[in-house]
Amino acid sequence: MTLLAAAVIGYLLGSIPFGLLLTRLAGLGDVRRIGSGSIGATNVLRTGSKGAAALTLLLDLGKGAAAVLAARGWGEDAVLVAAGCAILGHMFPIWLALRGGKGVATALGVLLALAWPVALAAAMVWLAAALLFHYSSLAALVAAAAATIMAPFVVDPLTAAVIAGIALLITLRHHANIRRLIAGTESRISLRKG
Repeated sequence: MTLLAAAVIGYLLGSIPFGLLLTRLAGLGDVRRIGSGSIGATNVLRTGSKGAAALTLLLDLGKGAAAVLAARGWGEDAVLVAAGCAILGHMFPIWLALRGGKGVATALGVLLALAWPVALAAAMVWLAAALLFHYSSLAALVAAAAATIMAPFVVDPLTAAVIAGIALLITLRHHANIRRLIAGTESRISLRKG
């Protein structure tokens, strides 16, 4: 029962579509109708509101961490179930016909609560790749790979396997981005102020 409760709590927290809610509250319309159609921070950035994108990033990160922390009292297995279900909730929210985000910010929040050194390393890799290449999708893919490689040196094998599974889900959710990167048609991002 505790594993089921952890799964439900993780999924429900993960499924809160902060990007969609924030853009509607800000009068920016339906974020699903622009760019990639995703509800994540990168697509919110395409509305032109860096503030809404930053807040989406923080809230998506927060819900991933909250899912893990909420399950802590039920043991390590419940924590890992909640972690995985938070990612699934973000990617496949029942409220949005299972069409959610790519899971990058939520995964970072999960990692912060599970293994902060892995989260910090992944965030630094993402930032370096984004600054070098100006592709959020490429940065996410490289960061996911970095987290998978580093995890076995920091956490137990089961937790490392869950982190690798999350990284695989993120990679699969970026299938269209990977095709655009190969074709040279992927949208670039700017991290400069203004």
